[in-house]
Amino acid sequence: MAQQKKVTTVNGVRAVELFYRIIRDISSGNCAFYQSQTRLNTPGLGTLQPEEFRDTAEITTQCLRLFELEYLQVLEAINKFIEREILFQWVSVYMPVKFLNQPNADKKIYDMANRFKVTPSKICFALPVTLLNEDPATTSGTIKFLRNHGFHFMITDFGSAGCPLMKLSDFEVDYVVLSNEVTEYLGKSERSDSAVKSLIDFVRGLDVEPIADGVSGSAQAEKLYEFECNYCAGPLSGKYVAERYVRRRSDQAVEDANNEK
Repeated sequence: MAQQKKVTTVNGVRAVELFYRIIRDISSGNCAFYQSQTRLNTPGLGTLQPEEFRDTAEITTQCLRLFELEYLQVLEAINKFIEREILFQWVSVYMPVKFLNQPNADKKIYDMANRFKVTPSKICFALPVTLLNEDPATTSGTIKFLRNHGFHFMITDFGSAGCPLMKLSDFEVDYVVLSNEVTEYLGKSERSDSAVKSLIDFVRGLDVEPIADGVSGSAQAEKLYEFECNYCAGPLSGKYVAERYVRRRSDQAVEDANNEK
């Protein structure tokens, strides 16, 4: 029987396509990291956002194959960013919790980075907040091994409704992306600001760096920096764009000027 051909493109574009947004250093305003977001281009349903396919994919082993494609694309993007002389500390890629439980998961990750000649410190694996509901005995070993080799880990949507905050202490990660819900509390009242500061203090107390999401204005960013949250993402920092549009500030300014002519 002939082997079924894998569909890698849909209408001329990648079936799995990653977009990237800036996570800014609040104090300098410069790009610190790039966070990736995956979109699926399908022949029947159009373009699917993560919230439309993640849960379904993770019920089966489909999420594992999807992760391999995402990781491959991020490794390619990192090399392109370096060629363009873009300054960044790391680029994130979503990792399903199920992958952490696979045999030789740590070796697969390391070998792929080595094949693309990408330094591990340039890669951050974004784990869903559902990780906190897992038994750390089955996942923390892989995380620890990869962190010891220079890879970074962050948990996304931290502080959202139903998030088991205390379980963060069970997992040695480098960053957490605070939920939009946390940012929305800023400025409502002194008590709400105190609640946000307490959450940031809790995260930093575990030697984890918080990244605030959903930041839309400079006042929010300044308040977060006052609370010792040094990084932010959201409308203030910029939207997700395709890899080909990620440029140095100076190059982007020239391109924008040419487009206006």
